[in-house]
Amino acid sequence: MQLISWLSREILYGVVITWCSVLSLFGQSGPGAAIIDNNARPQAFLQDGITTPNDESTPSFTTDGKTLYLCDSLKICVSRWDEGKWTKPKTVSFSGKFKDWDPFLSPDGRRVIFVSNRPAPGAPAGQKNNHLWYVDRLAGGGWSEAHHLDEPINVNGVVAYAPCLTRAGTVSFCSRNRDGYKGMGGYWAKWQGDHYEKPRRLRLNGDSDIYDPYISPDERYLIFASNGDLYISYCKGDDWTQGQKLPPQVNDGGQNGSPYVSPDGKTLYYSSYKVNAIMMIPIHIMAETKPPLEPERKGVF
Repeated sequence: MQLISWLSREILYGVVITWCSVLSLFGQSGPGAAIIDNNARPQAFLQDGITTPNDESTPSFTTDGKTLYLCDSLKICVSRWDEGKWTKPKTVSFSGKFKDWDPFLSPDGRRVIFVSNRPAPGAPAGQKNNHLWYVDRLAGGGWSEAHHLDEPINVNGVVAYAPCLTRAGTVSFCSRNRDGYKGMGGYWAKWQGDHYEKPRRLRLNGDSDIYDPYISPDERYLIFASNGDLYISYCKGDDWTQGQKLPPQVNDGGQNGSPYVSPDGKTLYYSSYKVNAIMMIPIHIMAETKPPLEPERKGVF
């Protein structure tokens, strides 16, 4: 009887420990919470001459962290780190005539991809498409004229927003009423050497709408907005895991969007509609299943 009693206690103890371990996986210690320390708090990101939060888009930085591109009042602007502060944003050469926003600087710094309502090639007269466009860095340091991304990325009569480019040339964006899906869907498409594959829809939060998918330069993880909150997903083979919600320091009950991670991987930037500002918060994202890709993209577009 003593042996049976001892075995019963050991089995019960083992079951309790096992269930405690399993249940802990579903708490705040999950992958989404783990990338932000409990004592971290977001702060507004401001440039010189801007003393209160304003309606800018999240920034996109050069690899040295000393130059950034963002949207201010539907114009793409540049700001530089100078004498311990960010200079007042100035409109870039390729923007100002049309409504332009959501600029993203490629990891190698040679291309800016952005959204614009400028007339799209082949579109009916008077039709305004919010499509993806890009400019390339010229030998002298300036930027080329804007070029339209053709199908299958841009589709006539279908909008596209929040573009992102990885080192391998993979593009992600969000689009409404595309390929039979009536809501706002997140999409990604790999560069095939001389063309893009057909964009695939990102199903990262059940069947909920996906906004502003940001894929890390090495394609290890993806941060996106859904139902007003920010989530993180990790690469799994040729697909992505279901999103894990970021902790309350970020998801504070307001409407968040436009996530972007600094080139050194240490800061998350995002738009908060609760305070109408760009916010920033320290993060740490551990290595996941996918190894880094080649540091330079070759022959993209």
